[in-house]
Amino acid sequence: MIGSAGLKTYICRMFDSLLRRLTAPTHDRLPEPDADLALAALLVRLARADGDYSSVEISRIDKVLAVRHALTPAAAAEMRTQAEALEQEAPDTVRFTRAIKEGTAIEERAELVQAMWSIALADNRRDAAEDQLMRLVANLLGLTDQQSALARQKVDKR
Repeated sequence: MIGSAGLKTYICRMFDSLLRRLTAPTHDRLPEPDADLALAALLVRLARADGDYSSVEISRIDKVLAVRHALTPAAAAEMRTQAEALEQEAPDTVRFTRAIKEGTAIEERAELVQAMWSIALADNRRDAAEDQLMRLVANLLGLTDQQSALARQKVDKR
């Protein structure tokens, strides 16, 4: 059994340890991505949502990035590689949608959702995890379910 002096020492050490952790610099925090890298990371997250990150999806991501940003195939692949690392480290999707909202007009976001649907449907099948992520992303981007459905239908017609 711990005496009162031992308990006091233990509590002081516990608070000291807690304060050191709370005030320590956070070098491991991820930088906030810009809208372009955030979109790329979202595309990667979407492609990975069903547990099968296929070469078809990777190729489609590269194509979307190349067209959207006028990149060479090599530059698009490099951007995707950066996005893969960022996506893997990011704990949630909100940081990506926030960056996109801050850097993209509402009118352009419907086009982005269309690009996302092109990734989700790249393997020619709908997956519940991808559908769920698309609903979340569309909502976080300030779009309605109807706008997302219209974007999906445009991709389906291709």
